[in-house]
Amino acid sequence: MVAAVESAMLAGLQDIGRARRIVVKIGSALLIESGTPRREWLSSMAGDLAALRERGAQVIVVSSGAIALGAARLALPKGGRANLADAQAAAAVGQIELADLWSGALREHGITAAQMLLTLDDLEDRRRYLNASATLDRLLSAGTIPVINENDSVATEEIRFGDNDRLAARVAQAASADVVLLLSDVDGLYTCDPREAGAELVPVVDAITPEVMAMASSASSSGLGSGGMRSKLQAAQIATRAGIALGIITGKAEAPISAALTAGRGTLFLAHRGEGARKAWLGGRLAPAGELRVDKGCAEALRGGASLLAPGIVGVSGQFRRGDLVSIVSMKGERLAQGLAEYDAAEVQLIAGRRAEDQAERLGYAPRAAVIHRDHLVLLS
Repeated sequence: MVAAVESAMLAGLQDIGRARRIVVKIGSALLIESGTPRREWLSSMAGDLAALRERGAQVIVVSSGAIALGAARLALPKGGRANLADAQAAAAVGQIELADLWSGALREHGITAAQMLLTLDDLEDRRRYLNASATLDRLLSAGTIPVINENDSVATEEIRFGDNDRLAARVAQAASADVVLLLSDVDGLYTCDPREAGAELVPVVDAITPEVMAMASSASSSGLGSGGMRSKLQAAQIATRAGIALGIITGKAEAPISAALTAGRGTLFLAHRGEGARKAWLGGRLAPAGELRVDKGCAEALRGGASLLAPGIVGVSGQFRRGDLVSIVSMKGERLAQGLAEYDAAEVQLIAGRRAEDQAERLGYAPRAAVIHRDHLVLLS
């Protein structure tokens, strides 16, 4: 085994091959063509994964493709995405074939595949998140390559990741990975749409600023997937805040990882220093139950490390309860932070904008120290 590599030391794509634990995400358009598996490409991909293991890395795969495979098998319109019922039925049929494809491809290299199907709640709930983390760790220590997909046969629009880019970032958190590698239909982040004249590939991104987000297109050129470059940047935000680097490379070539690392072509988002396992989980959660709008002074205090206090709150939305995840936004609607509420939504409505001495009268009991304590709050920008 090679020595573990801290994510902060990943300065370029060439360093990815030295990582201790890698999550590789593969989209539908790379794996499936006209409803048919690209078996030769998958064989070369399995060889790439085997090569990473030979270098000492543990590997997790997040693979799309179940809906596309199932839709072809059931002859469903619009690739199985005409409605939720079709997508769930296609996923139920296609997941069996997808697991068989991966199992066979990895078996050629003497590797055992494992399957995990996850829903959003599996990684949003702290106890279930820790259970998933323990399962991943055991599977990796047993020498398998876990192949993960969203459980689309039961997920609905309200309780799903929406794309496997963000799922891969959340899985990387649960697995304490060093790097996430997203295989795309483009070879990284460009300064504008890569089809436009003058578009330039960005090799390294130190921070995901509004200017970086503006470079992204939300379109998925294949028509099979559910994400685009914007979803990949959202995944990068989740990963890098947790101290995990994230790379984007093209998956079109045979043995795409080897090709990209050899050429050094792609985009690497550098990891930030992590805030600890619990805050990494909190910062990566995707389903807030409500929203608190704060004034400018409060926003500045939060950026300085303060807890969220009632006097700075100017708006409350959602039906959250104490302990639920809520977003904190600025007067302009910018997402500043998220954290766990110390009050129900109705109680926050009562004390929003009120000084501490006025809160007890409105609540009927002594107020807590904060609406969201800084120990349960993560800055997002």
